[in-house]
Amino acid sequence: MTTTAKISTAMILAAGMGTRMRPLTNERPKALVEVGGRALIDHVLDRMIGAGVTRAVVNVHHFADMLEAHVRARRDIEIVISDERALLMETGGGVRQARPLLGDAPIVVANIDSVWEEPPSDVHGGSAIARLIAGFDPGRMDARLMLARMDQCLGYDTPGDFHLRTDGTVDFRDEDPKSDWAYMGVQVINPSIVDGEPLEPFSFRRVWRRLKDKGRLHGAPLGGFWMHVGDPGARAAAEARILGGRS
Repeated sequence: MTTTAKISTAMILAAGMGTRMRPLTNERPKALVEVGGRALIDHVLDRMIGAGVTRAVVNVHHFADMLEAHVRARRDIEIVISDERALLMETGGGVRQARPLLGDAPIVVANIDSVWEEPPSDVHGGSAIARLIAGFDPGRMDARLMLARMDQCLGYDTPGDFHLRTDGTVDFRDEDPKSDWAYMGVQVINPSIVDGEPLEPFSFRRVWRRLKDKGRLHGAPLGGFWMHVGDPGARAAAEARILGGRS
């Protein structure tokens, strides 16, 4: 069984300080750094709209007023602000704080430092997010992570994050020297998985560890090329690829 209803709500994690992106974030939030002539957050929102999402909860902290004004100017998707001006809540804490805004149905959660080339067109119209949603089975999983192959990405200088099993479950790389898959910043979740967490800053990995032990943490291939835009060098490489180069 997989989900039959379209997911209408997304949570966009846009509140980070963007420290590694300096000096580009000295006067703007990381979410408004442009790649290929478009702000990072607009790349993500465009992908959400392409997957049928109609409502996005966006958390704000660094240059919050600037980011809020930018996203509220969009007319093609409903924007709801989760205000973290007082305290930056990190990835898991951000979803926990926004919980009253998210509803109880499955949602998409996305970082803003990912840009990607969609997989070849299929029944999901070539939308990796739509395919991720279609494969989300709430009877067997509480989170389904979109994973990029380590040989199909740029800007992510690590030994990888996960092992993807044949049944779709994932294991953390942990002490293994390398793995073939990287989490590329998009997941479908049952939002109730954060209900038992305290209202404090924390990484989503704390939730994933718990789900993994229950066999309810799954993953799926992106199927396209992923660009992790984490610093100015990675931004330049991503822009070169988008504009026709292959850095």
